[in-house]
Amino acid sequence: MSGNIDRIKEIARGLLESEKVDVVIGFKKGTLPVMSEPTIIRKASDTKDLIWDATCRLNLCNYLTGRKDRIGIIAKGCDARNIVGHIVENKIKRDQLVIIGVPCTGMADKKALSDLAGGEVTAYSEAGDQITVKGPAGEKTVNKADVLQSNCSTCIKRNPVIFDEMAGEPVEEPTLENRFADVEAIAAMDAGTKWAHFEELLSGCTRCYACKNACPLCYCPTCFVDESRPQWVGKGTDPMDIRTYHFLRAYHCAGRCTDCGACESACPMDIKMRAFTRKSIKDCVDNYGWETGMKEGVRPPLDTFKTDDPEAFIR
Repeated sequence: MSGNIDRIKEIARGLLESEKVDVVIGFKKGTLPVMSEPTIIRKASDTKDLIWDATCRLNLCNYLTGRKDRIGIIAKGCDARNIVGHIVENKIKRDQLVIIGVPCTGMADKKALSDLAGGEVTAYSEAGDQITVKGPAGEKTVNKADVLQSNCSTCIKRNPVIFDEMAGEPVEEPTLENRFADVEAIAAMDAGTKWAHFEELLSGCTRCYACKNACPLCYCPTCFVDESRPQWVGKGTDPMDIRTYHFLRAYHCAGRCTDCGACESACPMDIKMRAFTRKSIKDCVDNYGWETGMKEGVRPPLDTFKTDDPEAFIR
């Protein structure tokens, strides 16, 4: 996957030199070897700083909301689906964008890499389908498939659904036997076990809001957790307030989430909060045949009304 970077730089440089865009949104090396940083490039000469590898986890669509300039943006499969969602929800106009599509074979889980290195990763490199990390446990090499983020293991769209330029050949789309096995496992729990499962899941949450800030769906000018008139939820780390925040945010994402994993990637406590959004994704697939961001101009099912909508939930 890192082999696409030369083409990404070439396209980005050409867009800026020809003044087709004002900025290019991509990734640069971060302060930590396993955490690339989003960057906004304004000069063609700075495209040399762009990178593309399995540490480019965050969703760059998050940086499009409400912009008025002309934008080049690097987009893997989930980013592209969120870009479609942003266009549908009128947060950006299609003619403002030049989308540099990048086929994706998955992003590496930062905790898995840290565990492999035996602590803080001090060096990171990729060669083909292999990843090498160095840390307290020495230098270790592993197949990328063995350290993928959990959302990448259930991804259904590795290639961008929308693009203007492609920076690599499309990759084979995966065939999954059961992409919602995790949701079904939770649904099979009795009420007490289910409660304990989510209590344990949220036990480390500090309400830092990294998940909200990284999510391309959370673009409300004032989030409900920040409202003071009325105050819907407390500001501290009371367990009830923590639950309220996560569950209501998940409801807000229903029918809109692409399962990009940006929330989990940003979480400093490694909370697997996709457990909250995965159920709504499955329900939208089962009840409406809906996959988020796959087609321009089509609004999410919870954003529309049809007389023949399923009503199985009505008793």
